[in-house]
Amino acid sequence: MTTAAPATPPPVRRTGRTPRTWTADEFAVLAQLPAFADRALSLAAGTIVEDHPDGPRPVRFTRAEYEAIYYRFCHRPRVRLIRGVLVQEPPMNPPHATALHKTTKALERAFPTGHYVRAQQPLDLEPFSKPFPDVAVVAGRYEDYAAAHPTTAVLVVEVSDQTLFEDITSQAELYASAGIADYWVVDIPNRQLRVFRDPGPIPDGGAAYRSERAFGPGESVAPLAAPGAAVAVADLLP
Repeated sequence: MTTAAPATPPPVRRTGRTPRTWTADEFAVLAQLPAFADRALSLAAGTIVEDHPDGPRPVRFTRAEYEAIYYRFCHRPRVRLIRGVLVQEPPMNPPHATALHKTTKALERAFPTGHYVRAQQPLDLEPFSKPFPDVAVVAGRYEDYAAAHPTTAVLVVEVSDQTLFEDITSQAELYASAGIADYWVVDIPNRQLRVFRDPGPIPDGGAAYRSERAFGPGESVAPLAAPGAAVAVADLLP
């Protein structure tokens, strides 16, 4: 039975991450899951497609569908849901791991109370996206999220090397659309911190940050939600 897909997800932007491909055996299992019982799906060259009046289109997964298949198909290797698309994260190299650890520790010092620093944990931003930012600072304590993941953050940080182009374009648009006021990209190749602020709508119906600044290793930045805490860029870089 063919049923109309859920509400239309936001547009897909160019991405530096690789869309997940599917084998015939994997698709046979997925298609039988209750979460997909009402969707007319098929497999074409490793891509799951869905019937539409003007022809098959790559399926756009909802967050609920992603959660239904996460541990079976998306946990290992790391697959994330970004605007309805399942994308494969590249393997983490040593500079990325080092910068992730340093950034987490630096932000724990900047936010000693009243906030919780989460490393590579989910944000439930919209019905078609469930990113796992490298670091997110959220209000409250970790116990506050025992029943549900946060839906926003006061600061999101992505550590970027292999995915730098995406993190300063499509990921920035995703976080701007969610109203994240403070978005940082630890730019490993150029050894700088890019700070994006002032999210707002743009003419094509999406959103973007209207302020972007780059800070070098000898500079410091104060988070919007912790204006008295100066975070040294050198403390974030590997």
